[in-house]
Amino acid sequence: MTGEREARMGLCALGSQGAPALARAVVEFGAVDVWEGLLRAGDTTRFSRLAASVDITAVTSATAACGARFVVPGDDEWPAALAGLEDVEVAGQAGVPFGLWLKGQPLASAGGVAVVGARACTGYGERAAAELSADLAVGGRPIISGLAYGIDAAAHRGALGVGGYTAAVVASGVDRPYPAGNATLAAAVSRGGTIISELPPGALPARGAFLARNRIIAALAEAVIVVEAALRSGAKNTASWGNAVGRRVLAVPGPITSSLSSTPHRLIRDGEATLVGGAEDVERELAPLGAAADGPTRGDRRPIDELAQELREVREAVAAGERVTAAELGRRTGQNTVTALALAAELVELGWLDGEGGVFALPSRPTPVRAERR
Repeated sequence: MTGEREARMGLCALGSQGAPALARAVVEFGAVDVWEGLLRAGDTTRFSRLAASVDITAVTSATAACGARFVVPGDDEWPAALAGLEDVEVAGQAGVPFGLWLKGQPLASAGGVAVVGARACTGYGERAAAELSADLAVGGRPIISGLAYGIDAAAHRGALGVGGYTAAVVASGVDRPYPAGNATLAAAVSRGGTIISELPPGALPARGAFLARNRIIAALAEAVIVVEAALRSGAKNTASWGNAVGRRVLAVPGPITSSLSSTPHRLIRDGEATLVGGAEDVERELAPLGAAADGPTRGDRRPIDELAQELREVREAVAAGERVTAAELGRRTGQNTVTALALAAELVELGWLDGEGGVFALPSRPTPVRAERR
């Protein structure tokens, strides 16, 4: 009789990730019964024909040969967060993965943040993704993405650049992550993080696999951040999965002149994502209710802000390059001439004005001191 692990390995090897009917059957009957049922069905269905071609012994050997490990629900390394995929469907795909191949460090997804976006990103998007990922990784957050060119690669590099952890969910075997042009980056990820796939070693990527892996990226993360993406994009699909499984979906705004701002701006406009501009915004969104203070709503206080209001009004009534009498200062501020003269004299004493003979001007090289009055 086939064991649970072997049955799940066989189901993964069918290459039908995210197939709702197969996922529902495993939930209802169990992986072993479904796998053995497919083998008994012979040439009657597409899934049974695929099952007949799977050599589980060869898949097991390939797993060991590339230094990967195959984990299933119930294993210590199995991410419990994936359970949220059981009852949702997006774009015709659904279901918890039957198993996962992992290569690299122990999987660390708790508190993780997914950073996704366009492959053909702009310099702005690449920098935003790298800096955001680096700042979050410094704070201890795992960075999760898909190892694609563009935003994904920038996110991984940002995390690795500060010695942080990153996980790459790929749409091919963990031994040949796609694209091949990111092989060096993939090797770095496997050293400083984890490469993840629900396809067996040696598997080539297919369009359906790219969409299916998006559900894993979203479910593993506590939040999904979209940096740059066109209207039709995998990042948009990942954001949809994030909303479907109850994750926080966030978006970085971009130039209104860029087509790659389309998806982030639409998500924000339609209330499907919250605008973020940096790691502090992300942490604020992820903090327990009431645990994070609101960010600053204005710039840093300037020295002039420390002046009493009437002193500040007199100081601001003097423009650069002009010389103003006390009578004119009174007219501009609504003070009588005597009061305006007294206030201007105090500003001279504090270094905010130059004054002689009742005429005042801005100092050429001001060295104001803190006002201590009233």
